[in-house]
Amino acid sequence: MAIKIDSTHLSINPMKKILSLFTLLLFLGTVATGFSQEKPVLLQLDEVAVIEQKVMMPMRDGTRLATDIYRPKGDQPVPIVFSRTPYNFNTYGNGELNSRTMQTALEWVKKGYAYIVQNERGRFFSEGNWDILGLPLTDSYDAFEWMSKQAWSNGKIGLLGCSSTAEWQMAAASLQHPALAALVPQAYGAGVGRIGKFMEQGNWYRGGAGQMLFTSWLYSTQHDPLAPRLQAGIGQEDLLRLQRFYDMAPEYPKVDWKAALSHLPVQDIIKNVNGPKGIYEEMITRKPNDPRWYQGGLYHDSMPFDTPSMWFVSWYDVSSSPNIALYNHARTNAISQMARNNQYLVIAPVLHCSFTRATENTVIGQRSVGDARWNYDEVITAWFDRWLKGKDNDTIAKLPKVTYYTMGKNIWQSSDVWPPKEAVMTPFFLDSKGSANTRNGDGKLVGKLPKVSSQDNYLYDPMNPVTSNGGNVCCTGNAVQGGAMDQQEMELRDDILVYTTDPLEAGVEVSGFIESVLYLSSDVKDTDVTIKLIDVYPDGTAYNLDETIQRVRYREGYDKEVWMEKGQVYEIQLTPMSTSNYFEKGHRIRIEVSSSNFPRFDRNMNTGGNTYDETKGIVANNSIHHGGKFQSKIVLPIVKK
Repeated sequence: MAIKIDSTHLSINPMKKILSLFTLLLFLGTVATGFSQEKPVLLQLDEVAVIEQKVMMPMRDGTRLATDIYRPKGDQPVPIVFSRTPYNFNTYGNGELNSRTMQTALEWVKKGYAYIVQNERGRFFSEGNWDILGLPLTDSYDAFEWMSKQAWSNGKIGLLGCSSTAEWQMAAASLQHPALAALVPQAYGAGVGRIGKFMEQGNWYRGGAGQMLFTSWLYSTQHDPLAPRLQAGIGQEDLLRLQRFYDMAPEYPKVDWKAALSHLPVQDIIKNVNGPKGIYEEMITRKPNDPRWYQGGLYHDSMPFDTPSMWFVSWYDVSSSPNIALYNHARTNAISQMARNNQYLVIAPVLHCSFTRATENTVIGQRSVGDARWNYDEVITAWFDRWLKGKDNDTIAKLPKVTYYTMGKNIWQSSDVWPPKEAVMTPFFLDSKGSANTRNGDGKLVGKLPKVSSQDNYLYDPMNPVTSNGGNVCCTGNAVQGGAMDQQEMELRDDILVYTTDPLEAGVEVSGFIESVLYLSSDVKDTDVTIKLIDVYPDGTAYNLDETIQRVRYREGYDKEVWMEKGQVYEIQLTPMSTSNYFEKGHRIRIEVSSSNFPRFDRNMNTGGNTYDETKGIVANNSIHHGGKFQSKIVLPIVKK
């Protein structure tokens, strides 16, 4: 039997035509098969929400940004939860009508909010040119202005997102649009430019060394400038039709990043895997203090901030330390006392953007950290209810300013400040008789500065770097598996210096920022220094907690490069690490010191060259000096309770 469907009689709204037609087809399919099927999320949304997809929101320069709006039916003005993203949220991707975006929209609509998701300029259906970390701040202001003036809006906007969907929130808040009422940034380090001791420029650097995550991430994110684009000015009805069979998403061939990131020069890595042309080749040439970092959407500590914020950080993310530093900055330097009083921080023991993936037995890498679940949905909803609806509630009233998870104890704890006020900065000094190489060497961490000076020597060959093993990473494909991994095998390398305490006579909680100072000499102009903090179990298992690096040419600041001279010893202060970990009785505290952690960070070729355009390196003879006048040490925030 043939069935003719005239969609023109279903609804005037093109989206309604699509939904009604799909409903009928779904019904017919159910009758034909005799089975009941769960209603797709889009159809559930259609019952409770006004759905407006591919609304082309105008920016001040005429560029239009593709926007999907889901809002409760009825005439009552509602607040807005807004997410802007570089990622594809097309409803019809892969023929699905149950996308995560729609599920999120359904949840917020049922709570009485409009949920709006928008693509950044130059992404998918949005017009214009895309520039990671460099999009015009005016796009944020213009979007807030447009949304807040809609008849169905109550004039209050909250921002929600993780990673790239969070990184733009802080700089947008600095514009102080009156409609922006609250933020929920999660794993937001790629939006932090310069903050206190950190000058990462959106996670592009750590201690002046390049973080290679953006090489692999940009391969699968940047659109080639020669890729096909829709014609400018196309209407909404045509976009609604086109989105059903085009989503403007390129299909990138899979890459073995474990091998690909080893290619030299670094600036040609994406080219070498036949990847898209884009902004990578320009960005890789920038130095940490390049003026271009200050022209786009990064937040720097010189910018104003005055928005209540619920910050989410994780211990095994790429940027826990600068993220926490930004929380402290907002709490101390927000313009109003109201904003200073309404900064909250949650730190979970998970990988990048994995907050809700915690289970009864949360395993991060190879280490179990116990039941790390938390009531994220309840708290975020209560947060927006407070600031977007004006509803005071016990959830926020009872929430401590800082909620953090202590690994080892495997419990959630709370504090009014970070680090906890009970934390006492306690130094542990490096010591050896000159043979700290490998975990079988004589390197020690001791509580008192050794009176006798000594040094440990090692070779750093950039063609045979220390390979990354677990860690605080993101977005590197198969190149690095994040999390806590047993370091024992790695610690047999002769180019890793290992310093370890005696077995602890009592348990020790370390919660806060971890500072480290090393004294270095070398026979090359420039090199790197790395450090890693480790919890060593009685059976020898050695789990990494955090790691950092310093490119020595930037030891006096990121606005200049200074070179080493052979025979001279230099004090190197590394950017702070962070953790909350309980070292149980019988465990040992350990650090590893070396000059590479690849491909977590790019390799220093030891020549004093640009790094990004070099193909050959030289071997460095490096020495770490300690004892006497050389106070090489790690300073741990030990909590006294």
